[in-house]
Amino acid sequence: MATIGKYETASGTRFRVRYRTPEGKQTDRRGFKTKKQANDFAATVEVSKLRGEYVAPSAGRKTVGQLAVTWLDQKKALKPSSERSLESSWRIHVKPKWENEPVGKITHARVQAWINADFKGKSPTVVIRAYGVLAGILDLAVRERLVVANLARGVVVPRKVKGMHDYLTVEQLKALVDESGQHGDFVLFLGTTGLRWGEAVGLLGKHIDRKRKRATIERAYAQMGSRYELGTPKSHEMRSVPIPERVLKRMPLVMPGAHVWALKGVDAPIPRPSPESGWFAQAVARCMKADSTFPRVSPHDLRHTAVSLAVSAGANVKAIQRMVGHASAAMTLDVYADLFDDDLDAVGDALNAVVGRMWADAAS
Repeated sequence: MATIGKYETASGTRFRVRYRTPEGKQTDRRGFKTKKQANDFAATVEVSKLRGEYVAPSAGRKTVGQLAVTWLDQKKALKPSSERSLESSWRIHVKPKWENEPVGKITHARVQAWINADFKGKSPTVVIRAYGVLAGILDLAVRERLVVANLARGVVVPRKVKGMHDYLTVEQLKALVDESGQHGDFVLFLGTTGLRWGEAVGLLGKHIDRKRKRATIERAYAQMGSRYELGTPKSHEMRSVPIPERVLKRMPLVMPGAHVWALKGVDAPIPRPSPESGWFAQAVARCMKADSTFPRVSPHDLRHTAVSLAVSAGANVKAIQRMVGHASAAMTLDVYADLFDDDLDAVGDALNAVVGRMWADAAS
């Protein structure tokens, strides 16, 4: 049990609490102005020891920067692109403010002030990621028994506003294919299968089943600056994607171990073009010049176009979910809710008919 003693200082009488840690080591806490404060602290220590929640008062002296090393090392299990974005957010946004700060001195109010003052003009994505890094490091501090609770949790951060996707019509997709020159067949493939760029360029000849008209997605490339790193698809799950027969006929025939979509004369994946001046951006610019309604799309927008065309063709949501590799049909509906607006009109018409029958039945 804890014992309480008093001692004299230049400022007056103070009280000391002597107690043993869960490991049996004797320690103390000094500086209490009243015996009641000392008793309250002693009681708190004993309860926390019984609950297995004891945190040594000195533990909170460890800095955010010291813990960040461990936290970032744990994130190496993530996909390279995800790990890189977290490391970048730590280095640019979190480290300058919090690196030398003891975890025990971080408060909810200080974190909120940081969010409010340091991220003006930044996108919600940037803010949420930086906050997530700090909060994640403090979660580790809680698990390591350095602090009792993560006081960064519950801070208000800006919400992402879901924007409308850009979809190409069939005619616009054909125009983009024609303007893409030697890459036209690849553009058509992306715009009708819904694959991400890294998934598409990761395909080998053995992944294409021409008899079943399917592509098996079991690997994907992540572009890290000027180099590619091979890993698993975003969902980490293998899936089978249908390939329209007319698209399949335009795809190159390659050996089982060769890349389907490769650089001309080299068995290497097609690099992602510059978003400002690459061949894709130039093809889009020519389409926009010829068609004032043509949207300024990116290669990833071809994924949205594939979903749009599938919905227009009458595909059910579960099939589309499997095609694009979403975790659930609910996620597909959430991401592409704008594609189903016409369904709301159908619901209204159906309910109108039901209400009409109510009065018809009453009249009879």
